Amino acid sequence: MDKLQISTSGPLKGEVNISGAKNASLPILAATLLADGIMTIENVPHLKDVTTMLGLLGRMGVELTVDESTHIDIDPTRIQRFVAPYDLVKTMRASILVLGPMLARYGEAEVSLPGGCAIGSRPVNLHIEGLQRMGAQISVEGGYIRARAKRLKGATINLDIVTVTGTENLLMAATLAEGTTVIENAAREPEVVDLANCLIAMGAKIEGAGSATIRIQGVSSLQGCRYRVLPDRIETGTFLVAAAMTRGHVKTKNTCAHELDAVLLKLQEAGADISRGEDWIELDMHGQRPRAVDIHTAPYPAFPTDMQAQFTALNAVAEGVGTITETVFENRFMHAQELRRMGADISLEHNTAIIRGVEKLVAAPVMATDLRASASLIVAGLVAEGDTVVDRIYHLDRGYECIEEKLQALGARIRRIH
Repeated sequence: MDKLQISTSGPLKGEVNISGAKNASLPILAATLLADGIMTIENVPHLKDVTTMLGLLGRMGVELTVDESTHIDIDPTRIQRFVAPYDLVKTMRASILVLGPMLARYGEAEVSLPGGCAIGSRPVNLHIEGLQRMGAQISVEGGYIRARAKRLKGATINLDIVTVTGTENLLMAATLAEGTTVIENAAREPEVVDLANCLIAMGAKIEGAGSATIRIQGVSSLQGCRYRVLPDRIETGTFLVAAAMTRGHVKTKNTCAHELDAVLLKLQEAGADISRGEDWIELDMHGQRPRAVDIHTAPYPAFPTDMQAQFTALNAVAEGVGTITETVFENRFMHAQELRRMGADISLEHNTAIIRGVEKLVAAPVMATDLRASASLIVAGLVAEGDTVVDRIYHLDRGYECIEEKLQALGARIRRIH
């Protein structure tokens, strides 16, 4: 099993290109099941989760052509099986996203209940209840969701809680439903908007994506198209936090600044000098130690839960005391114990971490517990004295493309141990 060894590094300096967004690529790849023709998806990152989704589509009979320039040609017109099996779905919760498209396009779907990171409960009942309101007959037995529908019917669906994958699944299903579907309390994340834009390019009629109410007028069919995935805002934020922690000066390129307003505001509070353009963000700490910040995670456009672990690491070496309150997932402070092994002063009270910044961290062997926890341990290793070894980095490979190579190009001392 691979590990990462990170040695004490000086200030990170230079430029880094940001990859396509994992959390946009996965639903867009699932959406290709809706098309009557060939889809070409560009700017898809080389990640384990993407490989899993492509493997799932291939298992169904979808024809795939992948080139080295992150373009994927997808022909879904010869799909043969309408099953998403446990052996693939257990490694990635996003596999549930094939449920809506398969049911809407082919009238049947059999999808294993999903797995993924152990960061808390992410129930699929909202997906099921929404599809049932659209007329689907659904049963859950033997660990599988089994769904049937001659043609889905438009409905008004009010989601009890904001759910990104739930919004995406119902959005895709509604594109081919008969009549109008209204999704209330919809997720507003940029990745949801990106999916909607892809569906519109395929011929869907969608209004309100990016707001709490999305209205979809069903159409009889969707055609193939070419679509480019948006940049990964969480990868961008992770590199900016790494630059801030190391008191460095880094420019992220091929990214989108306005999608990171909440994160950039907290980095400025931490003392970072930030400038931005249409597709770049530059952070300069001018050699200064960051200041502690208080954070409260919530659905977009508030501070993203996927940046919580990285800011926990930042606060660990910052000047002062910072509190981080996690409201999205109930089990997302597992990285705190690993950071404590490196000398971090972190106290947990229910869903809040109280972090007293220390002058320095000390290298230790640590274990990644989920995707974003992996990132927090890496950025902590950059400023810790000695050689930090991060185990179980298969979590990291699910969501960060070539992170060690990108960090090395910025001056980090990091290498993969096979």
